[in-house]
Amino acid sequence: MTPSDSFDDLRDLYQEVILDHGRKPRFAQRLETFDSTAKGDNPMCGDRVQVWVKFDGDSIGRVGFEARGCAISVASADLMAETVQGRAKADTKALFEAFREMARTGTCPSCDAALAEPLERLAPLSGVHEYPSRVKCATLPWHALVAALDGSKEASSE
Repeated sequence: MTPSDSFDDLRDLYQEVILDHGRKPRFAQRLETFDSTAKGDNPMCGDRVQVWVKFDGDSIGRVGFEARGCAISVASADLMAETVQGRAKADTKALFEAFREMARTGTCPSCDAALAEPLERLAPLSGVHEYPSRVKCATLPWHALVAALDGSKEASSE
């Protein structure tokens, strides 16, 4: 097996994770009780997402979402919801910044070591850096989540 074969296998695995979460999202539901919500819209490609957040003190207790759009935006919303539950609000915002850097560049060399584990779970989305127009698809749910954490009602993919 050559290094190229390993890279291709990893890329295939990442693509399968995105397709799985895009087709069968685990957290795609409106929460019946929630503390905050926000909508995100990417008018360039038609992706739309709404997130609902239930807090547990200063941490995120639960996240639910409804998304309409490509597999990347739905998978990103689902992986985001899975990854941020139980995290403090400030940690979640730091994770968003690290994820955004990873989505734009494919890596996050300046990221805090404390973010290594959650970023590993989000790694299947790192390949969007090869397709700049898809970075907004991957980050839109995160923009909506941060808007909900900040008490805003809407977010854009900018």
